[in-house]
Amino acid sequence: MVWAFAVGNIDWATVGDYIFHPRVLHGVAMTILLSVISMVLGVLIGTATAIGRTSQNPVISMAAAFYTWLFRGAPILLQLLIWYNLALIFPVIGIPGLWQAPTVTVMTPFVAALIAFSLHEGAYTSEVIRSGLLSIDAGQHEAAKSIGMGYALTFRRIVLPQALRVVIPPLGNEFIGLLKMSALASVVGFLELTGTAQDIYYVNTKIMEMLFVATIWYLVIVSFFSILQMWIEGRVSRGFVNGGKH
Repeated sequence: MVWAFAVGNIDWATVGDYIFHPRVLHGVAMTILLSVISMVLGVLIGTATAIGRTSQNPVISMAAAFYTWLFRGAPILLQLLIWYNLALIFPVIGIPGLWQAPTVTVMTPFVAALIAFSLHEGAYTSEVIRSGLLSIDAGQHEAAKSIGMGYALTFRRIVLPQALRVVIPPLGNEFIGLLKMSALASVVGFLELTGTAQDIYYVNTKIMEMLFVATIWYLVIVSFFSILQMWIEGRVSRGFVNGGKH
């Protein structure tokens, strides 16, 4: 396969010319920015949803379950297109009497992608976080309560450190998947890495060369964050083990 690519009809000089092209580097930055912000918001939404799923209040529990069902069930590409075309349903959005604006000016490609990915990740991470919370033995909650620890202190000192050890690996995998899934944002015109590669090859007609440039960068980005994930997992595991020795 390597030999086939080496002797194939591919202009490797063009690949070299564009690998560090400013527009490509900007696309790389946009891919990372979109993925990081979406993941942070997704984890926050997922945490709230996970807590809601475990709530004793049936209304809150059902609302959280419905959100998870909806945004896990709908294909992410459809979610992207729906948010991007929201102006067709709601021409104007805002808070009556305070602020209003044409939806088309607010729902930019970046905003549409950010909302879609954040809500999508929130639904998936909620299940990861809920599993982490449920992995903590109920007896530990009772023991903490018996010595006068409140809910917040119990969560911070006992539940969270143990839950992190459980949820970090799957959350890391979710983020790696999100980095690659962010390529779908090009469908709504957002110039992340894939969108930038397409934008360039529409002009220079070097389709395969630009796709290889994008592929190389995705491999670099994913490799970097995979190594970072392993480092974080190691730190958390060592911290948990060391904490258990005291």
